[in-house]
Amino acid sequence: MELPYIVFSHNEISDFDKSINKEWLITNGLGGYSSSTILGINTRKYHALLVAAFYPPRERRVTLSKLDEDLILDGKIFRLGANDFSHGLYPQGYSFLKEFKISPFPTYVYKKNKVVLKKTILLPYEKNAVVAFYDVTNKANSVCSVKIYPLIAYRNHHNVINRKVNPVWLNQKNKEKEFQLAFNNPMATIIARAINGKFIKKPVWVEGLFYRKEEERGESSFDQGYQPGFFDFHVSKNSNLKFAVISSAATNKEKAKEFLQEVGSNITCVENLFNQEVNSRLNRLENFYYSKNMTMNDDLNWILLAANDFIAKGFDDRRFILAGFHWFGSWGRDTFVSLPGLMLITNRFTEARKVILEYANYCSQGIIPNLINDKTGELMFNTVDGTLWFINTILQYLKNTADFAFIKNHLWQTLKDIIENHKKGTIKGIYVDNDGLLSHGPQLTWMDAIVDGAPFTPRAGKAVEIQALWYNALCTLQLLARIFGEKRLSDEYFELSEKAKTSFNKKFWNSNQNCLFDVVEESGSDSSLRPNQLIAGALDFRIIDEEKAKQVVDLVQKELLTPVGLRSLSPKDPRYKSLYSGDRKHRDQAYHNGTVWPWLLGPFITIYLKTKGYTLSSRQYISEKIIKPFFTLQVRQGGLGTISEIYDADLPYTPRGCMAQAWSVAEPLRAYVEDVCLVRPRFESQILSKLNFPK
Repeated sequence: MELPYIVFSHNEISDFDKSINKEWLITNGLGGYSSSTILGINTRKYHALLVAAFYPPRERRVTLSKLDEDLILDGKIFRLGANDFSHGLYPQGYSFLKEFKISPFPTYVYKKNKVVLKKTILLPYEKNAVVAFYDVTNKANSVCSVKIYPLIAYRNHHNVINRKVNPVWLNQKNKEKEFQLAFNNPMATIIARAINGKFIKKPVWVEGLFYRKEEERGESSFDQGYQPGFFDFHVSKNSNLKFAVISSAATNKEKAKEFLQEVGSNITCVENLFNQEVNSRLNRLENFYYSKNMTMNDDLNWILLAANDFIAKGFDDRRFILAGFHWFGSWGRDTFVSLPGLMLITNRFTEARKVILEYANYCSQGIIPNLINDKTGELMFNTVDGTLWFINTILQYLKNTADFAFIKNHLWQTLKDIIENHKKGTIKGIYVDNDGLLSHGPQLTWMDAIVDGAPFTPRAGKAVEIQALWYNALCTLQLLARIFGEKRLSDEYFELSEKAKTSFNKKFWNSNQNCLFDVVEESGSDSSLRPNQLIAGALDFRIIDEEKAKQVVDLVQKELLTPVGLRSLSPKDPRYKSLYSGDRKHRDQAYHNGTVWPWLLGPFITIYLKTKGYTLSSRQYISEKIIKPFFTLQVRQGGLGTISEIYDADLPYTPRGCMAQAWSVAEPLRAYVEDVCLVRPRFESQILSKLNFPK
């Protein structure tokens, strides 16, 4: 078995406008990452060879921005690096790029005359360190030299450097093969070391670095970086030389040194590390296919490998799911929409328990936090659905493990408290109304964009997917209460669920359009055609009958389905915006009013096959017309080997937002494995048969 790969030839790379938009990402399991474009030009403030998570998975700081190479042949300098400045691109080293490949690590292959330089970027797992591994073949009859210039930009990855506004204090110490930089705001040490080379001190600040993607987004787009000197390597004539530059970062010098020591001090150590990382990925894929009895395919391999990128280890062996790269941290809603696809489908049950417990411990007044602030760790509780997705995740966990002891011993009281708090009323106007449905304030659903300080799609009242999730939660709690011998509670949850279901079907059916209203309020019903109604028929305990679910599927498929996901609003709606572009205000206006979301393919596929039947022809249709083209094309688009957060709503469906998004990967993966391939959770029938509800 081999790892999948994506290759771009020199001719493909030479199409600058396409190449500049192709990004790669590798992660280290701590929340840290390495990322850039296939041209080696950083187009985002988030692009860097090492963004270290100083308090995993939080406090992510750019440390090593990039490494630019000069190749010296017969006294002539050929600059292989490439940077964007306010006055233009310099140098334009991508013109020497013979090939770019990612398999699974990004590799740049440069060629000039008879010299080929290959650079591969590697992030060691669970270490705030990066390795740039070089393999240079010199077939010329003279010695060639390679000078590598590191660029340091010690800052939070959301910010840029402006020394006039915020002066940078640093202290540089040099050795024969390395340099150390100490910073004090906040305190940190960055070390970079050469293997088979030496370091030459030549400090200079590089001004006017320009990030074109940030300008497009209306964000700060100019930066500064510190170049402490360069690493020097010499390759004899008609020979081959392997060398490396290793960099690490930590809050103190001792820890930074420890990371370097764990990487090793010679090329053999680096090659062994490379092989270890490759083998860990191979083992992950092999274990998946063996456990599922599925046939291996490369496009699915990319999705399976991408699933690992969002899982991060924190202090005390805690686990988190990061919502997306580059700028999203740990979000409750995203975590529990994504967890089944990222962890349960991939058999990572121990880690799933840790994520569930982490958020259960945060639960306050019956609400799971929506966000753990990436900088401060502060909890934000502005969600109505995050808590309900949390309960659904527990149901999915049980379907895969039948681990009732874990639920009983660690979560049962929290779950009961959640229902009680919702019944009596809790924060943000969340309460169970007299009709048994769940009422809530504005900007609490996943459609939560703000424009000029106000929610653009407030959806206050009773949103359709919230009622579906509430009913699903009540059925799940009824199941658990029955198993745990609490009959009174089981009967109470049954009555609550039946009342909610009756009211829902009375109030939410839009007979004019043969679909569900998006929101029901006292003042009336919102008939906006949105994909949220899919949730009502996609969950295990569905709140609408099969005939209505079929009509919902047919209309949503006709109006909202695209090759990259579902539109967030019908094109027939006057508020529809097909392009997600411009500054933050204009982007947020389009965010949930047309913009396509890949994660919605998960519930769409699930409800489609539930209503059409899991026949061979239905599953082949989904596989051949939706899933396979989606996986095949999108892993080669904006974010290589992964799936972007969103897409424009009309052709050419340009990828936008985060270049890698957890639920964009998780939900299509879950639906493909469970619904298309029919690899159902091991204990599903046993669990769901304990209640006489439609499945």
